[in-house]
Amino acid sequence: MRRSAEWYGGDDRNSYIHRAWMRRGLPADAFDGRPHIAMANTASDLTPCNAHLNEVSRSVADGIHEAGGIALNLPVVSLGETQVKPTAMLWRNMAAMAIEEMLRANPIDGVVLLGGCDKTIPALLMAAASVDIPAVVVPGGPMLTGTFRGVPLGCGTGVWQLSEEVRAGTMSAAEFIRTESSMIRSRGHCNTMGTASTMGLLAEVLGMTLPGIAGTPAPDSRLLEAAHATGVLAVRMVDDERRPSQVMTRESFLNAIVALAALGGSTNAVVHLLAIAGRLGVPLTQDDFDRVGSGVPLLVDLQPAGRFLMDDLYRAGGLHAVLREVRDLLDPGALTVTGEPLVSYLDDAVVYDREVIRARSAPLQPEAGIAVLYGNLAPDGAVIKPAAATPELLTHRGPAVVFDSIEDLHARLDDPDLEVTADSVLVLRGCGPKGYPGMPEVSNMPLPAKLLAQGVRDMVRVCDGRMSGTAYGTVVLHVTPEAAAGGPLAKVRTGDMIVLDVAKRRLDVEIPEEELAARSPSAEASAAYAAPVRGWERLYVETVGQANTGADLSFLVGSSGWTVSRESH
Repeated sequence: MRRSAEWYGGDDRNSYIHRAWMRRGLPADAFDGRPHIAMANTASDLTPCNAHLNEVSRSVADGIHEAGGIALNLPVVSLGETQVKPTAMLWRNMAAMAIEEMLRANPIDGVVLLGGCDKTIPALLMAAASVDIPAVVVPGGPMLTGTFRGVPLGCGTGVWQLSEEVRAGTMSAAEFIRTESSMIRSRGHCNTMGTASTMGLLAEVLGMTLPGIAGTPAPDSRLLEAAHATGVLAVRMVDDERRPSQVMTRESFLNAIVALAALGGSTNAVVHLLAIAGRLGVPLTQDDFDRVGSGVPLLVDLQPAGRFLMDDLYRAGGLHAVLREVRDLLDPGALTVTGEPLVSYLDDAVVYDREVIRARSAPLQPEAGIAVLYGNLAPDGAVIKPAAATPELLTHRGPAVVFDSIEDLHARLDDPDLEVTADSVLVLRGCGPKGYPGMPEVSNMPLPAKLLAQGVRDMVRVCDGRMSGTAYGTVVLHVTPEAAAGGPLAKVRTGDMIVLDVAKRRLDVEIPEEELAARSPSAEASAAYAAPVRGWERLYVETVGQANTGADLSFLVGSSGWTVSRESH
């Protein structure tokens, strides 16, 4: 019996109510066993990267109707990375919880998940995993390449680059403003290998999309064609009872880690994949990213680690062409939502531009995965993306310049009297899940203005927050435990020597163990930590986990299934 039949089947009063209020144009046979498919749609004018998903959903609906299903639009919580304050990550778990509850509470047999901007695909996958009804993702796709004075502009990455040039005095503020409309020239999410692009591609590697759709540019008519086909597929998935728990297995997650490295994907994928796995009960740890991915070569020459942008990747052969290069590293048994293995779709993949997608024998970098660091500054780990770092800084020793909050950073960073050199290590604390709250993308701190003027463009930076997947630099992030959770980062003082050794996977402060233990946490930092008294922020701060476990809420880890035991009337 279909799940929707629990609402619509029968001739009692409750069945009557459920049918009657949905009869507005639907024929009687809509309630006689046809699959009801929700389109969990994150379209919103305030999530500009997802604003086009209403158009995409119409193509999905056409496919559902063609296959004999009933298409139902379900607007869900939408998080615009570029718009919401203090950070979209504060509400990823809330969005996942709200979507989960709506999928469970409504008379639906399956769901098509429409997302694009950074947190929307992770939240949708977390929700679907917790309910475990047939589900398939339609990624909204990247925007087209922007140009300014004949030079390609990568959104996100260009922002970080150009804003630093303004601060360095090599670009005028007026020129900077003129790049706005040039950089963002079409619908779609960031066109660099940022978090949105990364999670859209990894959704396919996890097996959760129609094979071949991920990475299709948002304005490309082929996205609508694939959306239609996804609607057809969603109905078939209900017939076949194919659920997320059957697709997103440990093998699928390990494949995603391989792909993350080969693509040069965002460090944010670590917290998102860990959170999704936690909803499924899949044993996945932070160390798996280093163990499985660290030796994988970087094959995609995309910003921020390279030169090109997402529509270049698509024309060069796309995701499947990249995966074919590392096929021997992929688990051949990992399935997709079609019921067929992921690797079965790689046979016909072709690389059309070897500048964009490198051969395995001639990679952009020989080892490009996420490195996980441990030491007395990060007892539970920290991460760094070597592909986006300056090679010479991956082994470094320098004195700390400590900032107790983001406000402290903004107030003092450009002070001409700030004692800082290119060898210094910038340390920012209070930016973890509990401390900010929400773990914002501030770890890629701006460089001091006086060093920019000297030509410095990278320094070692250490933070318990995140950074945008579009960002670059020698940035150690996700330091756990965070300062606000009692981590040693709270005890570091300006002048302490910080030692980074990525090859040895170490991050330490050169302080005797006894002295570090005896130090009191910074009072200034403690005063700046989040202390909400009500609402979602209070619930979040009191129950959120650390970055090394995915930063989910403790009571949301795991799943509750799709069963609803009681009637509404």
